[in-house]
Amino acid sequence: MINKAESEESVIHMYLPRAEIYPREVAGRYTTLRWLCVFLTQLVFYGLPWMQWNGRQAVLFDLVARKFYIFGIVLWPQDFIYLAALLIIAAYSLFLFTAIAGRVWCGFACPQTVYTEIFMWIERKIEGPRSARMRLARQPWNAEKITRKSTKHALWALLALWTGLTFVSYFTPAHTLMREVGQFSLGPWEWFWILFYSFATYGNAGWMREQVCKYMCPYARFQSAMFDKDTLIITYDSERGEQRGPLGKKDSIAERKLGDCIDCSMCVQVCPTGIDIRNGLQYECIGCGACVDACNSVMDKVGMEPGLVRFSTDHAMVEHLDPQQVRKRVFRPRVLLYTSLLLLIVLAFFITLSLRTPLKMDVIRDRGAMGREIEDGKIENVYRLQIMNTAETAHRYKIRVSGLKDVKVSPDELVMEGTGSRAFPVSVRVEHEHARSGSNRIMFELTAEDDERLQVREKAVFLVPR
Repeated sequence: MINKAESEESVIHMYLPRAEIYPREVAGRYTTLRWLCVFLTQLVFYGLPWMQWNGRQAVLFDLVARKFYIFGIVLWPQDFIYLAALLIIAAYSLFLFTAIAGRVWCGFACPQTVYTEIFMWIERKIEGPRSARMRLARQPWNAEKITRKSTKHALWALLALWTGLTFVSYFTPAHTLMREVGQFSLGPWEWFWILFYSFATYGNAGWMREQVCKYMCPYARFQSAMFDKDTLIITYDSERGEQRGPLGKKDSIAERKLGDCIDCSMCVQVCPTGIDIRNGLQYECIGCGACVDACNSVMDKVGMEPGLVRFSTDHAMVEHLDPQQVRKRVFRPRVLLYTSLLLLIVLAFFITLSLRTPLKMDVIRDRGAMGREIEDGKIENVYRLQIMNTAETAHRYKIRVSGLKDVKVSPDELVMEGTGSRAFPVSVRVEHEHARSGSNRIMFELTAEDDERLQVREKAVFLVPR
C-alpha cells in the first residue's frame, strides 16, 4: 500500500520568492571609497553633455549625421575600428582587474551598484534607518506610510527621468533636447529611449537591486573562470573567528574560550545582496567591502584586532601570508600576460589615432562617360572625387594628377568645410600621343594649401579609346 506521505504531491520551486533585504548603513574605508566612485562616475555622466568644445557639445554621438564627437576627435562610420579597439581595451581591463582584485568593478563602479547606492540613500533619508524601514514595511497602510512611500518613489522617478534625459542627450545635443522637452516637441524615438532608460533605472535600482546581480548579470556566473588562489576576494578568517559566540558585557576578551566572531550578524545586515560571508565566497558577493567595514567597526568597539573579515587571497589565508607577501604574488603569469596585452593594445590604439589623417578621398570614374576625344584632340575622362574632411577646420585643397605626361585636371582647387563630406566632379585631359590606347594608371593627390602634411593619394584608371 502507498502511505499518505508518499501519495502527496511535492512542489519544487524553480524560483524562490524574494526575501526583502534592508541593508544597514555602514561607515568605513570601503564605504567612503564606494561613495567617491559614485560621485566621480555621476559627475562624468551628468556633466559631459553640458561641456562645450569648439562651439559644440564635447561628447556627442550624432547618429543622424553619422558622426561621433569626442572632444577634439570626430569619428565617422569608416572609423568603426576604433570603437572595436575600445571594446577590446575594456574587456582586457575587466580581465586584468578581476584577476587582481576580484569583483572590484561590481562593488565600486558598476552602474547597477552606483544607482542602487543612490536610491538606497534616498530611501534612508525618507524612511529612516534599517529598523525603521522594516517597521514601516510591516505596519498597515496609513497616512504616514503612504506619505513616506509616495515621497520616496516620486524622488526615485525624478532621478530616473533625469538619468534617461541625460542618456539621450549623448545622442541629441543637451540644449536642443531640453528645449524640445519644454516645448513637448520630442520625436518618437527620443521619447521611447528617455522612458525606456528611465524605467530601467527605476526598476533595476529601486525594485530589483540585488536580483539584477544574482540572476540577470552574467558576470557573476563566469567570474570564477578569472579567479585564482591569489585573487583578492572578501574572506572570513574562520581559523580566528570560530567557534562563534556572543560577547557578554562582563566577559573578558583575554579569558574568552571562543573565537573572535561574536556572532553579531552585522556583516549580514549591511550586505546589499543579503549573504553571510562567513559561509565562504559566494557568487552573489559583489566585493563592495561593506561587511569588512562593519566587522572592523565591531572589532574596534569590543577591543579586538580588525581584519576578521577582510580583502585577502586563498593562499594568504591557508599559508598565513603577510600583506607584503600577498603583494608579491600579484605579479604572476596571468596578470603579466593581461597587462602586456592591454598595454600593447592601448599603445597601438593611441599611435594609430594620433597618425590618423583627417582627410579621406575616393575616386570614382564616371561610367556613363567613357574616355572620349574632345575638340582640341585631347582625351578626356570624367571622375567624381568623394572627399571627407573629418577635422573641424575648413581647408582649401590643391588637386594634382600624376602618371601621364602633361596631364591636366579641372578644376584643380576646391574648398572643403570642416566635418563635411561632398562629391566634386573633375575632368582629366591628356594629349592623345601621351597615353596609350586602353587603360592607363594615374594617381590623384589632394593637398591642403595651408598644411602640406594634410595630404591623401588615391589610384585611378584613365581610359583612351582604341
